[in-house]
Amino acid sequence: MVITNTMAHNHNHQINRGRIAGAASSSSSFGNLKRVVGMPLVVVLFSIIFFFTIPSCFSQLTRLEHQVKDDGSLSLLVVGDWGRRGHFNQTIVASQMGRIGKELDIDFVVSTGDNFYDDGLKGPHDPAFEESFTEVYTAESLQKPWYTILGNHDYRGDAVAQLNPFLRKVDSRWLCLRNFMVDTEIATFFFVDTTPFVDKYYTEESHTYDWRGVSPRKAYLANLLKDLETALRESSSRWKIVVGHHAIRSAGHHGDTEELIQHLLPILKANNVDLYVNGHDHCLEHISSHDSPIQYLTSGAGSKAWRGDTKKYDERVMKFFYDGQGFMSMQLTNANVEVLFHDVLGQVLHRWKVSKDLHSSM
Repeated sequence: MVITNTMAHNHNHQINRGRIAGAASSSSSFGNLKRVVGMPLVVVLFSIIFFFTIPSCFSQLTRLEHQVKDDGSLSLLVVGDWGRRGHFNQTIVASQMGRIGKELDIDFVVSTGDNFYDDGLKGPHDPAFEESFTEVYTAESLQKPWYTILGNHDYRGDAVAQLNPFLRKVDSRWLCLRNFMVDTEIATFFFVDTTPFVDKYYTEESHTYDWRGVSPRKAYLANLLKDLETALRESSSRWKIVVGHHAIRSAGHHGDTEELIQHLLPILKANNVDLYVNGHDHCLEHISSHDSPIQYLTSGAGSKAWRGDTKKYDERVMKFFYDGQGFMSMQLTNANVEVLFHDVLGQVLHRWKVSKDLHSSM
């Protein structure tokens, strides 16, 4: 695995690069990387990322590289809205993730946010980190990198704590940044911090939010969108997949996120994004699009689900909706992407596959 730290400072357009390379196999975890190069170097790298990310209002898109398997394929799981110390069937979902993860020989896990309920972590030493993560996702197949973003519940606590490289000393799988990209040769995953887009979080009186590192808001969002647009435009990946916590399109409790429709969606459409993957609504769903190839995939059912809490939606674009617990798996090759939605028992509820002409332009 190779990790490249690429940070674009928008105020001076300078780019700093750092590289750590290890002779690990294509299905290696960060644990393997630790054994190759030693934890101190990994901690130093993520300490550097942490140092640059927290104080600045400028968006900085960190680039990570993750190798595909020897046959050129990639497999992963996607889960969101999970951290409840094993309650609300979190442990059962985790068990099935372990089983499916073994069958697919997954390369990593994507977390779509709301990692710790109800109000994030209290600090980097909060026992909730181990009680909701390390002690729950124990299957051998899940001992792979967890690429993670923040959700709105994470911002209600010490949001900066989840970005702290100290947590990697506790569990080396953990990688949480505000905005970053994972390049896997055949696909690039662009992780976007969506909570600061949502207006109501800045006005509601029932909760407080940790806005350190994202203020002033206007500058943070402007630079984030600029960095994302540049990264998407310059990407030559076969598949472009954007991951955020909040849904752009959803028939769940929260529904569509108007701020993302206004500010984020035009950039995704203009840059040929294939999939937008999110959590936030505690359900599993697949929505297609009238005006672009983008597919909207919700995987926010890692623990507590909201039975019967649905909105009417256009049946022409609603491909699948499930108001129970579960997770999503994804298998990619240069030619195909296959997405499966699994319930709390691991059973496949919905399957979707798309192909691209190998000789078409990217």
